[in-house]
Amino acid sequence: MATSSEQSGPVTQSPTQMRRMLPADMVERGGCPFDPPSGVRQRRDQGAIQPLKLLNGAPTWLVVGLPEARAILADPRFSSDRVRYPDVTTLQPHEVEQLAAAARNGGPAAGVEPKVESRTDGMFVFMDPPEHTRLRRLLTGQFTVRRMKALESRLREIAVEHIEAMRAAGTEADLVPAYALPIPSLAICELLGVDYADRAEFQERTAIALNSETPDDERARAGLELYGFIQGLVAAKRAQAGDDILSGLVHDADPPLTDAQLTDVALVLLGAGHETTANMLGLGTFALLEHPEQLAALRADPALMDNAIEELLRYLSIIQMGVSRVAIEDVTVAGVRIPAGATVIIATPEVNRDTRHWDDPDRLDVHRPRSTHLAFGHGIHQCLGQQLARAEMKVGLSELITRLPDLRLAVPAEQVPLRNEMLIFGVHSLPVTWA
Repeated sequence: MATSSEQSGPVTQSPTQMRRMLPADMVERGGCPFDPPSGVRQRRDQGAIQPLKLLNGAPTWLVVGLPEARAILADPRFSSDRVRYPDVTTLQPHEVEQLAAAARNGGPAAGVEPKVESRTDGMFVFMDPPEHTRLRRLLTGQFTVRRMKALESRLREIAVEHIEAMRAAGTEADLVPAYALPIPSLAICELLGVDYADRAEFQERTAIALNSETPDDERARAGLELYGFIQGLVAAKRAQAGDDILSGLVHDADPPLTDAQLTDVALVLLGAGHETTANMLGLGTFALLEHPEQLAALRADPALMDNAIEELLRYLSIIQMGVSRVAIEDVTVAGVRIPAGATVIIATPEVNRDTRHWDDPDRLDVHRPRSTHLAFGHGIHQCLGQQLARAEMKVGLSELITRLPDLRLAVPAEQVPLRNEMLIFGVHSLPVTWA
């Protein structure tokens, strides 16, 4: 565990630290809860790639253009490895000044020389090839067509069960705990072979870890507890294999993965497998209820649902700011020279509203033809579970709007609490009612 925690610690802090280092108007959504933060929107006409100084004093590059973002995410000269290459969004002001002083004195650019020679952890989302390639290949082999097909009917059963439970309890509910969270949670638990009775434990600790306002010591404690929970799960799969993804990784990998690698991989899959889709279901329902003409179009023509899912993914872009990369050599993108060692921030919510790519991108339109967006990323790190997420959204929204035809908000829209302090945007609760 020591080796893994030493290497994965900075990795897991990176997204939270990035959010803390950005001005508030670039991460908090006000006014329309479905639009990108005002500070990001104001930069829309200032260039597809533009300089940005963080609160710690570090210079970075902000990317708000779709083709430029895709080019960077597909370019191996931009690293995802937060162990080997320092991401300035994770640095304190004195560390930024130390790097600047070293550069002024002719020292090597930060990020050019890797900090470690090899990695033994399993945080594949923060890796480059070849380590990333091996782990990604193993995971792709576990997300089989057979598994995904078998899960489709189960997703519908889960959705119907929870809608009927809401109906049986009355005519009002908080849609987040009653519906949006259970669907992806149950699905990822079944895929990984986790007892659903344990879901509350990992959900609670994941929420603490993803809250940028949580004190560092509390986040660290929650992270260690979550790590211990996953370690126990890995040990159980070693002792008795099941027909699940984690058992496959434990027993089928050649060469075998270490317990530390398996724990890291499972931690990523379990956290990402419920947090993101749950928030898309909650926020997506909120968006449709606030755009009744779009909801009416979906009810009138269910065949529009696939289009609607892609449009909601684009329009909402729940990853608060996006992802970052570090240039490991001088790179020129769209005429902009990005020096070696520079951190680049992909502002996904704004990238997905690039006016050069979409007409009237600030409008939700379920009739909009399906097109490229970055809700699931791009390149070798494109979301592994994107087809699962699409299936969960399609089933979840379809059953909800069909079985509750008069679904509506139970409170004024401005009273719906937003997850501004979380790395994954959404709503903390969504009070709804029906006749």
